[in-house]
Amino acid sequence: MIVRALMLAGGLAGGAITSQLPEYSQQYRQRLGGAVDALTEVVTDFDASAQAEGLSRQDALAQMQGTSFIERRKADMTRTFDRYARLQLDLEALEGAGPFMRAYHVMQSADAEVAAAALETFEPAVPLTTAGGIFAGTGFLAGLIAVWGVLKLLLWPIGRRRSARGA
Repeated sequence: MIVRALMLAGGLAGGAITSQLPEYSQQYRQRLGGAVDALTEVVTDFDASAQAEGLSRQDALAQMQGTSFIERRKADMTRTFDRYARLQLDLEALEGAGPFMRAYHVMQSADAEVAAAALETFEPAVPLTTAGGIFAGTGFLAGLIAVWGVLKLLLWPIGRRRSARGA
């Protein structure tokens, strides 16, 4: 009876946790879109300034030298361009993916800053979609199996003693 209750609790916990993956991936995608929008503004502004001077982005960066402040600003902008390109690719991948691949992609290649911000403001939701139900069911089964495995390992020495006495 206790074993069944523990397995049910493990299944419910697993289902509750995994059912939130589609919601978290949605909230992550929204945060990622906001980050891309903000970086687009910075990149567009830099490119417009460079173009007004008849320069490409790379030429403008190459001219950023002379003082430690300008060198630091050049490094900042280079990191910004790299992050913008990476986040834009991540957003495109998420937007073109279904719910299962979105959850996989978020777990595999999430931007640390965006993921932390999404997790900080994450609000659980009831999984009313098919994907949410499948994630919940999968998590329920995984939780059952995990608790069953742990209980088997913990009770294994007891079972061995019983079988040794009976033999």
